[in-house]
Amino acid sequence: MNLEEIKDLIKLVSKSGLGKVEIEREGFRISIKGSQTEPIMYQAAPVATAPVAAAPVVTNVAPVTTENNENSTENSRYITVKSPMIGTFYRTPGPDKDAFVNVGDTIQKGDKVCIIEAMKTFNEIEAEISGKIIKVLVDNASPVDYDQPLFLVDPA
Repeated sequence: MNLEEIKDLIKLVSKSGLGKVEIEREGFRISIKGSQTEPIMYQAAPVATAPVAAAPVVTNVAPVTTENNENSTENSRYITVKSPMIGTFYRTPGPDKDAFVNVGDTIQKGDKVCIIEAMKTFNEIEAEISGKIIKVLVDNASPVDYDQPLFLVDPA
């Protein structure tokens, strides 16, 4: 059952005034209860999908409003490398290994800059731009959210 079929089923229950609708198929069960409020949807045995490592999102840094306008102007020329997924950020490939990149390192497009562990899968994140690492914005072994800034890079 796809998302559109589920949406249509919810609309049918809400418009028709039915009390409850249950559908069960192999490995999938949905129960929709109609009421005065929003319908409640339950799903058992969700279908697992393999995690897909997305490319890091790269955007220009918005100028930071501070009392020091020189710092604000300086930060506006840097590019932020953001997390392409939710997970745990690792600067090193292993506990006894050196960091992929450090402040001051020059990176090229395609260089590995970190690992993000998501659902027990270690995803190597590659640089989408070339430049110099200005700042590492996340501590090692810290949780990160989707689109969270990881590094500041000077593309010059």
